[in-house]
Amino acid sequence: MICTFFGHRDAPSSVEPKIREIIEQLIMEKGVTCFYVGNNGNFDSMVHRQLRQLGEKYPHIRYYVVLAYMPAEKSEFDITDYSETIYPEGLESVPPRFAISKRNQWMVEKANIVVTYVKYSTGGAAQAKKLAERKGKTVIQVI
Repeated sequence: MICTFFGHRDAPSSVEPKIREIIEQLIMEKGVTCFYVGNNGNFDSMVHRQLRQLGEKYPHIRYYVVLAYMPAEKSEFDITDYSETIYPEGLESVPPRFAISKRNQWMVEKANIVVTYVKYSTGGAAQAKKLAERKGKTVIQVI
């Protein structure tokens, strides 16, 4: 079972304990073994940090940072080890301004469960949440 995450880049650090709790519940109660997360902003950074920590506790899980474009330079979300990344096929031909949206669509398609932190009705996280709901995915909102 695959879980993916979408949240606003300005998510407060106060949601990080809830993210950890949700991930652990998904592992223990739903049998989720594979997680996908983006690399844009604070929410993604918190999710990645928790997946890395929980990967030590639950060595059977896998997690991947799904890139929207090939990295050209260091960013706020620098990953020094790219072995835990995925670059979806076909994104290389997508104009950069649409790459995150296309990446998010790919992530929704692959996922069974989508965890979101959406406070605004606009933006990529809100669009991904709406798409997941339309596709009938299980959506869990971080509160």
